[in-house]
Amino acid sequence: MFQLSFPVRDAHADTGGEPLGNLPEWNLDDLYTGEDAPELKRDLDWLEQACASFAADYEGKLDTLDAAALLDCVLRNEKINQVAGRIMSYAGLRYYQLTTDAGRAKFMSDAQEKITNYTTPLVFFTLELNRLDDSHMEGLLSENADLARYKPVFDRIRAMKKYQLSDELEKFMHDLGVVGDAWERLFDETIAGLEFEVNGDALNIEGTLNLLTDPDRTTREAASRELAAVFGKNIKTFARVHNTQAKEKEIIDRWRGMETAQTGRHLSNHVEPEVVEALRNAVVNAYPKLSHRYYELKRKWLGLDKMQVWDRNAPLPMEDTRVVDWAQAETMVMDAYNAFDPRMGEIAEPFFSKGWIDAAVKPGKAPGAFAHPTVTDVHPYVMLNYLGKPRDVMTLAHELGHGVHQVLAAGQGEMLSSTPLTLAETASVFGEMLTFRTMLDNAKTTSERKVLLAGKVEDMINTVVRQIAFYDFECKLHAARAQGELTPENINDIWMSVQGESLGPAFEFMDGYETFWAYIPHFVHSPFYVYAYAFGDGLVNALYAVYAEGDAGFEDKYFDMLKAGGSKHHKDLLAPFGLDASDPKFWDKGLSMISGFIDELEAMEE
Repeated sequence: MFQLSFPVRDAHADTGGEPLGNLPEWNLDDLYTGEDAPELKRDLDWLEQACASFAADYEGKLDTLDAAALLDCVLRNEKINQVAGRIMSYAGLRYYQLTTDAGRAKFMSDAQEKITNYTTPLVFFTLELNRLDDSHMEGLLSENADLARYKPVFDRIRAMKKYQLSDELEKFMHDLGVVGDAWERLFDETIAGLEFEVNGDALNIEGTLNLLTDPDRTTREAASRELAAVFGKNIKTFARVHNTQAKEKEIIDRWRGMETAQTGRHLSNHVEPEVVEALRNAVVNAYPKLSHRYYELKRKWLGLDKMQVWDRNAPLPMEDTRVVDWAQAETMVMDAYNAFDPRMGEIAEPFFSKGWIDAAVKPGKAPGAFAHPTVTDVHPYVMLNYLGKPRDVMTLAHELGHGVHQVLAAGQGEMLSSTPLTLAETASVFGEMLTFRTMLDNAKTTSERKVLLAGKVEDMINTVVRQIAFYDFECKLHAARAQGELTPENINDIWMSVQGESLGPAFEFMDGYETFWAYIPHFVHSPFYVYAYAFGDGLVNALYAVYAEGDAGFEDKYFDMLKAGGSKHHKDLLAPFGLDASDPKFWDKGLSMISGFIDELEAMEE
């Protein structure tokens, strides 16, 4: 998940006079030792040959294969995915370390083009798989248990059966993918290259966004107005990227016969549209008892008649402003993980000791935070922009949760380890919750407890309310783009239509806030991704409630859930815990945890 961060400074610079300690950097040698590594050339050469021989051996013949031969075909395809994934993981991780470096950008682009060219002949695989009769497919699976293990993969592939185009068109779409990637890179490079000046300091976007959490209100306002000014100057570029990406998606969806702009995302998430709609409706209906109620409390704490956008993430007047150095952050998260189950701590430890985390804020580094799974025969890498705030500790706990999940799921192999987005946030949000509960239990005063509760509520509102508002924005944006070109003003209006509804009457909005859609990366990189955050948060809140109630054997069931990766549907994964995401009451259960925290905060005011 992306998180707002701080001004560009040296990794060992101090924050407020306090050092952050020795912040770790990635060691990517487990992937490749450099652009000129002989292993990299070996793998590219192997990939070119493997793709060509795969196509020669199987194209036009999938319907003639028996179960054993189809299994061999699947295993060869899986190996190709693994090698291609390793190459692109290396190229991508190096690029995100320094997005402004032309050499790294070229290396990633060249690698992507080569892999696209090599793998284009493989497009037939899913097309022919989808042309097999259901009865024929079922017969093959019943003959071979090793092949049957891949049924969840086949099910996901065959869910696209009705949306499949001709072989020639599918190859054309595959080749055209690099053009869409170029628009994403334009967005990334534009964002990374933006320059802001606040109170005489030259900052990048990370630094400027971080000032929105500054204790000084005039600094927050100055940062907000500078963000609006710079976004305004670049708004035509951002509008062009969104118009082009949305139009490309609309054309592809129309040719495929997708019912809605969201259909493709729901299919890839292996989740039913009605489940997402139930989540969306539950959250929107809960706005008054969640965000509206909390921000009214915060307005009073800040002593304001009305909150402005620069007050949304303002620190509370009673907040502890101490800096948490890296060693403390590691201890806090590892203690929480080990307290839940030592097995979790054991999996997490190498991230800190073996160069699997890149933590420092550096010039040109990509904003935010993520955990990248790479491939199943290596290990994940975590990226942070760590600045020593309590929320940065939560981000570490969150991304480390992703890492633990990815390590555990790797046993499923390349095709089954990848978790749908709706379930991909499970371990990350759960790890965050474990860390939060540990900190809450250790709170020594009512004031400290209040600050922790308020911080958690804000994070949950950002994860649930804000992401569903983002989802509504995307739904409206794509629907409007289907009717014609959108001006920047059109997109601004759509943005503002969801902001007031989600934030509530405690707020008024400055001129320029209407452009703040421009920097959200998910809209460009992964349309409709955002509801997965709300899905994950609601799911984990319900899951944590089961854990808190002392469910027998919870830890073992939880590890089994993570080990399953993408091999099971959400219904099957949640069943051992007595939960069902298709039940509308399920979402209310998750949202009631947030509401309960707000109840406690309100009680503290009496």
